[in-house]
Amino acid sequence: QVQLVESGGGLVQAGSSLRLSCATSGRTSSDVGLGWFRQAPGKARQLLAAINWSTGTPYYRNSVKGRFTISRDNAVNTAYLQMSSLEADDTAVYYCASSRSWVATTPGGYNYWGQGTQVTVSS
Repeated sequence: QVQLVESGGGLVQAGSSLRLSCATSGRTSSDVGLGWFRQAPGKARQLLAAINWSTGTPYYRNSVKGRFTISRDNAVNTAYLQMSSLEADDTAVYYCASSRSWVATTPGGYNYWGQGTQVTVSS
């Protein structure tokens, strides 16, 4: 069973940058993908970016390309989401999740989830 713990959320001003971390444990070679999702109140949870643990290949939702960067550090089993030029619409709870397929683009493709971290962007 994969355990995931997000950190790095907080309250920032519009135009700021923020880096989220997702520390994992219990991951095996079958757990090939790590995704970052967000969910705003009243909205569906959506995939922002994903990364293949083995190859480092990234996947991005079109709307965040150029603003968000996903990366991973296999040595410490941690993935990151660097977010820049944050806007009020980026306000949401951000989750990381683990997948056994590549690339899973919907929440149903992910087996394990972190508890989420709140990001609030003030305008």
